[in-house]
Parts: sequence; structure tokens; C-alpha cells
Amino acid sequence: MLTQFKILSEADGNCVGIERPRGKSPLLVICEHASRALPEQLGDLGLSEEALNSHIAWDPGALAVARAISTALDATLVFQRFSRLIYDCNRPPESPGAMPETSEIYAIPGNRNLSAKERQARTEALYRPFHDAVRDLIKDRQARGQETVIVTVHSFTPVYNGKERAVELGILHDADSRLADRMLAAAADAPLYKTERNEPYGPEDGVTHTLILHGLSNGLRNVMIEVRNDLISEDVGQGVMADYLTGLLQQSLEARP
Repeated sequence: MLTQFKILSEADGNCVGIERPRGKSPLLVICEHASRALPEQLGDLGLSEEALNSHIAWDPGALAVARAISTALDATLVFQRFSRLIYDCNRPPESPGAMPETSEIYAIPGNRNLSAKERQARTEALYRPFHDAVRDLIKDRQARGQETVIVTVHSFTPVYNGKERAVELGILHDADSRLADRMLAAAADAPLYKTERNEPYGPEDGVTHTLILHGLSNGLRNVMIEVRNDLISEDVGQGVMADYLTGLLQQSLEARP
């Protein structure tokens, strides 16, 4: 069990990465599962190198795709610099998935039997600064009269708990489907990937926390993008996917509600 309540050291640096803070695009691109890095204080959580490189620790390829979209559209990008195994910033503090004891086939010894103080320390070190940064960016944009559209970028495994996933691209939404509807329509007109609504996850799986927190609560258009990670494991695939998503987003933004 963890005995240290201090989560980040000076050597770890800031938990939040922000690029193009004054980007001109209405898009605010968010990548909660961008990194597999662990704070030096917490070691390896009792996990093997294989586990720490796997999807349980991060969303492989997601940051590269998010960065390419950000670059192409001059959109602000916000990403978490540490592994979701420490704290999954797309889950609220009360969720068991925020600091999971197990993930798919892996037990996570370093997350077992965390005390209330240890959970609070992780929340204060990672979750609150991350979402405060997003909140501050939205407020700054509102003060400058800049529209904000929330887009979160994730990746998922081709096989989960032994079951193959045929879907290649998921367009996810919660109660506000305005942007998702337009992206799905645009994808149907240019079907490069097998694209589905609210697959392989949906609101019932608790994956729309960031959309609710920053999109729905502010009346902002929002969407969550899930990409099958075998498609973006290499530079070429990442570029092709980013170009495709950039086109879908541009077309969907131009088709005003």
C-alpha cells in the first residue's frame, strides 16, 4: 500500500500540458489519457513493464492524433502528463474507476486499499489542476469572445476481455448530440473507417465525465472521439486518422446548428 501522500515532485513538473493556449480555432482539444508516465514517488505500482506499456496505463496514439488536429486547425490542446493509473481524469473522484484496483486482466497493487487521504492527495495533485486548467481556458476564451467547442480524443483496444471489436472509430456524446450528429453524417459521406455512435463505450459506461463537466454544464457543443489503437500505432496511421478527423470536424463546425 502507498505510504507517501506527496504525489508529484519538482522533478515531475506540472501535471497539465497546454499547447497553443491562444489558438484561433473554436476547438478546445482535450486528451485525458495522453501519457503512461508515473510520478517518481509512486514507483511502478507493482506492475510489469508490459502492463505499464499497455492500454491500461494510457491511450496509445491519442496524443499524437490530438496534436496533429491541434496543429492543423490552430486549436488549443490540453493533456494530462501522467498515467490514468494514478488518476483517470475522465472520472470524478467518487468513481471507483478514478483510481482502479484492477483494469481488464491486470490487478494494480499500488492502487489497492488506498486510504481516504491517499485518494484525496491524488485528486488534488492530478484531477483538480487538470480540470481547473480546462475551466480557466474556457473562461479566458469567453472573456475574449471566442467560441469554445469541446473535443476529447481517446483510443481503445482492438480486443477487450477476449472479444474483438469491429468498430474502428467511435463518435461519442452524452445528452448533447449536436456535434456528434454532424460528424456521423460527415463520416457516412466519406466512410474511410467503420464508424459508430457511442461505441465501444457510451454514457452508461461513465466515459462522458469531461464532456458533462465542461461541455454540457456550459452549453458548449462537445464530442468524444474514440479511435481503435491498432490504426494509430505508427506515424502514418496517426497522420491519416488525424487528417480524416480534422476534415470531419471542419465540415461539422461549418454546418451550424
